[in-house]
Amino acid sequence: MTTEALKVPLIAARPLRRKAAEGIGVNSAAGHLVMVLLSIFCLFPVYWMLATSFRPANAIFETSLWPTTMSLENYAYALDSIPILRMLINTLVVSVLTTVVQLGTGLLAAYAFARWKFPGDKLIYTAVALTWLVPFQVVMIPNYLLIAQMGLLDTLAALVLPNLASALAILLLAQAMRSFPKEVVEAARMDGAGNWRILWEVMTPNLRGTLASLAILIFISTWNEYFWPLLLTRTADNSVIQIGIQMFMSSEGNQWGPLMAASTMASLPVLVIYIVLQRQVIQSFMKSGIR
Repeated sequence: MTTEALKVPLIAARPLRRKAAEGIGVNSAAGHLVMVLLSIFCLFPVYWMLATSFRPANAIFETSLWPTTMSLENYAYALDSIPILRMLINTLVVSVLTTVVQLGTGLLAAYAFARWKFPGDKLIYTAVALTWLVPFQVVMIPNYLLIAQMGLLDTLAALVLPNLASALAILLLAQAMRSFPKEVVEAARMDGAGNWRILWEVMTPNLRGTLASLAILIFISTWNEYFWPLLLTRTADNSVIQIGIQMFMSSEGNQWGPLMAASTMASLPVLVIYIVLQRQVIQSFMKSGIR
């Protein structure tokens, strides 16, 4: 076959390749457009909260995208009306303690389920998984009575004690440990490492992405908790920020400016933590998708 004969099918295939590339480009552009629209849809309430927090009281119901007159009076009023800084510190302490403790107990329990064989291990694992499906309202009253008998009402310890362990943390970490290479664990055992060293020096450093994403989920869930602190706290100094935000809402009317200012201040710590751990979270999702 001559060279000219070979060129004919190649030349004929070029338009098809060009059309395929154009089709891929159009699909990619459409996908990016959809993601941009969804991002705007998700971020607009946050933007509106921030814009409203800077509006003065006489312009709180303006419909302009940005305040025509900016003022910090809502932030000043929120700081003067309630001990918002104390509430932020309380919420941060409770959220950090709950996150650290749940990650610690989750790592210990997950290692036992993933690497040890003992009588009733599957039954206990199933029971832990089932507790994840139990609504909080079912255990709310028993937990409240227990906290009251311990004399811990209106304390930060009362907000942490019922959340020392998390079924979600145990299940996710156990799944991650089951997919951990057994060869690495066996090599560590041959070097004389025990279970304690294998857990903290071999497995845990390689689960940073999973731990980061799990930490964000636990932290945000604890930070946004409202009903349990409302049930236990009695004074503003021992309350959390979600209770403080609710104080600007009453049957006589809502104070929208201070409410948005307090909500903005409550959102900043979560946003900062997510930005700091963003890379680990994305890597964790990517690894989970590959597995």
